Amino acid sequence: MKNEGIKLLVKNSILVTSIFMLSFSLIITTGSIANAETEVRKFEAEDASLNELSVKKDEEGYSGSGYVGDFENSSQKVTFHVEVNETALYNLNIGYGAIYGSGKVANVTVNEQPLSSFTMGSGFGEASAGNILLKSGENTITISPNWTWFAIDYIEIKPVSAPEEPDIEKELINPNATNETKSLISFLVDNFGEKILAGQQDYPSTRPGDLEYIYQTTGKYPAVLGLDFIDNSPSRVEHGASADETPIAIDWWNKGGIVAFTWHWNAPKDLINEPGNEWWSGFYTRATTFDVEYALNHPESEDYKLLIRDIDVIADELIKLQEAGVPVLWRPLHEAEGGWFWWGAKGPEPTKELWRLMYDRMTNYHNLNNLIWVWNSIEEDWYPGDEYVDIVSFDSYPGDFNYSPMSSQHEALKELSSNKKIIAIAENGPIPDPDLLPLYHANYSWFSTWNGDVLRNQNSEEHLKKVYNHDYVITLDEMPKLKLYRENSLLTKLSNLIHENQEKGELTGPLLKQSKNRLLRIQDHFDKKQYKQVIQHLDQFEKSLNNKALQDNVTEKTKAELIDTLDEFRAILKER
Repeated sequence: MKNEGIKLLVKNSILVTSIFMLSFSLIITTGSIANAETEVRKFEAEDASLNELSVKKDEEGYSGSGYVGDFENSSQKVTFHVEVNETALYNLNIGYGAIYGSGKVANVTVNEQPLSSFTMGSGFGEASAGNILLKSGENTITISPNWTWFAIDYIEIKPVSAPEEPDIEKELINPNATNETKSLISFLVDNFGEKILAGQQDYPSTRPGDLEYIYQTTGKYPAVLGLDFIDNSPSRVEHGASADETPIAIDWWNKGGIVAFTWHWNAPKDLINEPGNEWWSGFYTRATTFDVEYALNHPESEDYKLLIRDIDVIADELIKLQEAGVPVLWRPLHEAEGGWFWWGAKGPEPTKELWRLMYDRMTNYHNLNNLIWVWNSIEEDWYPGDEYVDIVSFDSYPGDFNYSPMSSQHEALKELSSNKKIIAIAENGPIPDPDLLPLYHANYSWFSTWNGDVLRNQNSEEHLKKVYNHDYVITLDEMPKLKLYRENSLLTKLSNLIHENQEKGELTGPLLKQSKNRLLRIQDHFDKKQYKQVIQHLDQFEKSLNNKALQDNVTEKTKAELIDTLDEFRAILKER
């Protein structure tokens, strides 16, 4: 039941059977960047190779001596020939001419293999296509239509600098988050940039086919299960729909997995309900006359009250999950900027207002503290604000068998969140190649492949086997115990600190012996859930560290690091 807007994006995409440049991983090491070249290099489109295109000068604002257009069909393309001195990552910016309207999308191919797509603004402007991997010598960069009627002006490449490390805190926007929710975000932060979690969307219409297909193909199950409150929407229930997703979510959490929920929210009223726009498609803008902007501007209206009613219905399901100790990656109002869903049909301001309303209603009225709020748009104008978002994400449908890392989307979300939030692929068709993700510094927390034909027709069985058995990918059998993740990770940290400082000669003699004994007792009492005794031993551990007679070679830095870890552990235990 994927949205029509994404289908339009995919329709003209080039179909491929293999991903490009895998041999590069044998040439360069992970994270290779260009060191010898530092300047920005510009290549004008009028100097490139043209297929069914011509150089034009009709519109003002272009660079160089002209621009190339008009892109009217999928066979047209412009190919730039780019020579570089070394095999490395380069940032690619594209000068475009959106002279027939904004929102146009074009595909980028590097060395005859699809890479990504980019979206244009209005008029003549520049868009980032993310990072590309170029080989030493001559390369080709080709731009072709995804959506038609636009022009191309130039491209620019610049060697990629070493990326900044993300600055992500293990804190949620809801300060009252449950222990399980805090443990989940702690795990996600620790794992971000190290590995990616395998995920799969699961729907009643294909259940249990998709999960079992993955297992039969790969021998593994995904770590993240994507579910949908679609049939909990009151206007669907009025037509006889029923849902049973909540028990499935609880069962998945108890199996050690992570639960993610979206909500294809059927409009509260005013469903068109005629052939082609049936009641069950009421989440589409085309299938309802419900006006979200009017509803939000008239809080005394029936329309506004129905918004609240629907939010409350979903909150009741989320409360059941909270009572069962299940944290949720919660992604409502997804793909709003496309306009194909009614919650995005009136532009960014009503969508942001509805998001904030939902957050306030669920958090402050219903006291829902088990939600990790996942925003699902790249566009800055649509972003509701850091204080309302825990994780940023996008949905990836580049075309069948296109396993590219979607670098431009990653870079856009990194910029949107100031590199301070986890980034995820909340939905996808083809799964990005795990060999390429670290090469491109494209760090994603998880992917979640759409169900049914999308899973099977956009990913080969060979690719699924590779992904689910890759060292960079975490599957259900590899998940840590999330309920106690924070505590266990701190025990590991304490153990590592003791070992490292023993190796450095800073922990020696009686203090080393006491530290090891305290750690063993802490672990033993923790395993027995004797948390008061754990806190007592943490206190004794700190007293030993502050005992000058025992300090030997301990530096103030080492002591502070150990004490900070003890303090963090104490604080978590006192929440229980």
